[in-house]
Amino acid sequence: MDTATELGRLLGPLRRAVLRTRRSEGLPDLPEAQIELLRVLAETGSITPREAAIRLRAAPSTISNLVRAMTAAELVERTPSATDLRTVNLSATPRALDMLDRYDRTSTAALRRALDALPPAGRLAIDEALPALADLLVTLERQDTTDRRRA
Repeated sequence: MDTATELGRLLGPLRRAVLRTRRSEGLPDLPEAQIELLRVLAETGSITPREAAIRLRAAPSTISNLVRAMTAAELVERTPSATDLRTVNLSATPRALDMLDRYDRTSTAALRRALDALPPAGRLAIDEALPALADLLVTLERQDTTDRRRA
C-alpha cells in the first residue's frame, strides 16, 4: 500500500462526508474557501485583504472575488481604514460568525458520532495519528511556500 496514494484518495471523500452533515442540518452550502476566510476573520477580528491573502496563501484576486461574493451575501463587512483610505479592513458579520459556529458544532458532532462508532483500535489509531497529520500539514505548507518561491 502506498500511503500517499491512499491518503490522497481518502481526503476528498472525508471532506465531502463532513460537508453533507452540514447540509443535513439545513445549513447553507458555503464553498470551503469562504469558510476558510471566515475562520481567519473570526480568529483575527479584522484584517486587510492583503493580509488575508497571505494567511490563506491565496492570490489577491481570489480574496477579492471571495470578499465580493461574501459581502453580497452579508457575511463580510468592509470598513475603510482609519489611517489609509485606499485600504479596507474585513470582518465577519455576526450572522457569519453564528453560521461558522453552527458549521463547527454540526461537523464536530458528526465526527464524534462516527469516531465513537469505530472499534477501539480504530479510534486509538486515529487519536495517535493526529499529531502526525498536523506535522504533515506543516510540511505541505512549507513545501508550498518553497515551490512558490521557485516559481
